[in-house]
Amino acid sequence: MQQIFNILGTDIFISLFIAMALGIVIGLERFMAGKTAGMRTYTLISMGSALFIIISQIVTAQYSFQTFDPLRIAAQVVAAAGFLGVGAIFQRNNQISGVTTASGMWVAAGIGMACGFGLYSLAVMVTILTLFTFIVLWFIEKQIRKFSRQDDTEDHSL
Repeated sequence: MQQIFNILGTDIFISLFIAMALGIVIGLERFMAGKTAGMRTYTLISMGSALFIIISQIVTAQYSFQTFDPLRIAAQVVAAAGFLGVGAIFQRNNQISGVTTASGMWVAAGIGMACGFGLYSLAVMVTILTLFTFIVLWFIEKQIRKFSRQDDTEDHSL
């Protein structure tokens, strides 16, 4: 086991560090947007997902289970992220809230998994696309709502 850690030690640290950093970036945007799930939440989801992937790789390398499939752990990470996301969704005044937060948590888990597998370019790319979704699409939705409300207030009668 120690030999595996020595071989993978630097890679493990890099994977966890990148997962942490990318989780912080997404969480910072959510924090600045005033959302309840912020830097700590997104960081822990991303880093935890990377951790479980790393564990599956270490177990696969250490033991030669013929029936062991490390992707089973990855599938469970996806399910667990969905479970966490469900807790972020709630209804208030006949409006559902938290769906975007839940989706962001799910994506953060995917980013962490990518880091755990060493797919850093993919993780960075998805982080950038997630920030685009959270920031740019929010402005676009805001403009569409404003335009839509103007149409609702105009008198369309002849």
